[in-house]
Amino acid sequence: MQKITEKLKNTPRDTSLVPCSVSPSLNKEETLSVMGKVLSVINPEVNQPVRTLRDLKSIKVYVLNIKGLPLMPCTPTKARKLLNAGKVKVVKRFPFTIQLNFECENQIQKITLGIDSGFDNIGFSAVSETKELIAGTVKLDGRTSERLTEKRMYRKGRRNKLWYRKPRFLNRTKPAGWLPPSVQRRYDTHLNLIGRLKRILPIQETIIETANFDIQKIMNPDIAGVEYQQGNLYEYQNIRSYLMAREHGKCQLCGKDFKGQPSHIHHCQQKSQAGSNRPANLAILHKACHDKLHKRGLKLSKPKSYQPNIFMSIIHKRFYQDIPGLKVAYGYETFIKRHELGLEKTHSTDAFVIAKGSVHDRAKDIEVKQIHRNNRVLQVNRKGFKPSIKRAKSKVNPEDLFWVEGKQYSCTRMFGYGKYIGYRSTKKNAYFKFSIVEKIFRQGSFAWAV
Repeated sequence: MQKITEKLKNTPRDTSLVPCSVSPSLNKEETLSVMGKVLSVINPEVNQPVRTLRDLKSIKVYVLNIKGLPLMPCTPTKARKLLNAGKVKVVKRFPFTIQLNFECENQIQKITLGIDSGFDNIGFSAVSETKELIAGTVKLDGRTSERLTEKRMYRKGRRNKLWYRKPRFLNRTKPAGWLPPSVQRRYDTHLNLIGRLKRILPIQETIIETANFDIQKIMNPDIAGVEYQQGNLYEYQNIRSYLMAREHGKCQLCGKDFKGQPSHIHHCQQKSQAGSNRPANLAILHKACHDKLHKRGLKLSKPKSYQPNIFMSIIHKRFYQDIPGLKVAYGYETFIKRHELGLEKTHSTDAFVIAKGSVHDRAKDIEVKQIHRNNRVLQVNRKGFKPSIKRAKSKVNPEDLFWVEGKQYSCTRMFGYGKYIGYRSTKKNAYFKFSIVEKIFRQGSFAWAV
């Protein structure tokens, strides 16, 4: 009998699969091209991610000296050589950071950190003289108010089952500098992020965008200062950013998004009728809607005042107290600079512009998710009543990493009184028994994308 050997069957380069060499003679027919040899497909039927040279260059390994102070980052190749030689040790997994075991010259460059502060997302970017060293976006969970409401519900039910005790409302006081819990947690997250970045990079200057607009300049266009002497375009864009934020990016006449369409600022009460330039008298409209409004003689009611600027004003003041030498930027300035550079709108790109980035080599964006480290644990009350919810902390939190049979998984939940652990998968309700978990890596309050 003829012995059959195996020969690899190549795939044309114009397919969406992994590029490979092409042999036309092997792809013309589905029959055996070479007698006595079976054609075997080596390419999986999925699109494989292809790492470009730019992606490899954008990856950084962060370095600490022997005393734990930050140095300039290095390439993964250099870090691997140092690890193999036993000259460094790994001190952090995300972002990957190593510490030297020997004395060095401790040479550093000037690094500027840009922070695009926000209510739901925080963009960050650290820029040296020639490169962007780290960039990404932190997604805030924003569930503090929801958790407090749930806590209040359980506490009220628990107290109704207890003996009488004196009311507590007479001894409740607010310390100096008190902030609402939801605002305080968002603010603490900003400080936590800045502190983490300063621990891995020798950052010397911090610039934060504290608002989309300069409310002082809107109220007083003649305010003096070097930062305001930028011409009429900056003044106009400042007011436009305010109106966009107030109306959530929608036209006040038709209620539809702008989606790249030109916008016009309209006076609700015309200037010829003693109308002012105050924000309460201004509306933002599509160009077509603005023309329609004037042709048909339509009128708009004055919009409500924009309340979220109060939150940003609080953060603005606190940053000055907690971050020495802080510099502040405004969103309308970032908007103009970003368009001058022709960059796409993202939180990390805004942070890059805030950090005075221009022609620098960009770093790969990192997605960071804020997670709740410790879920609330209810106590057993005096009558022995046991709540139906869990009464002990989970051994693994969502987004933590764990290994089973040498493979890495990302936790989604724990259930069955800690006996089972769910993991992220295309399958529905994928889980393992917790008893077969080999090791665990806890992400902490920030879950870095892997």
